[in-house]
Amino acid sequence: MFKDLIEYIVKSLVDYPDEVVVREVTGETVVIIELTVTDEDLGKIIGRYGRTLKAIRSVLYTAGLRANKKVILELIDEPRPDGQIEE
Repeated sequence: MFKDLIEYIVKSLVDYPDEVVVREVTGETVVIIELTVTDEDLGKIIGRYGRTLKAIRSVLYTAGLRANKKVILELIDEPRPDGQIEE
């Protein structure tokens, strides 16, 4: 339920929707959503001053209330394939 919601929202925002990976880890009262996007799309998901990410988390929070679950969205920052670290 939460995974599908996040996929729909995020894929609507990014330039590379095929590269969006959403993983859901469900516990008794907590659901953790792990979101991975390309480096180019990372800024679009975070938004200016984190506003877009905060709005996405608010939607998840509200959906979680209806399901009596605490939903946590983690934005996973994948290491670059060339092994370089950005500074």
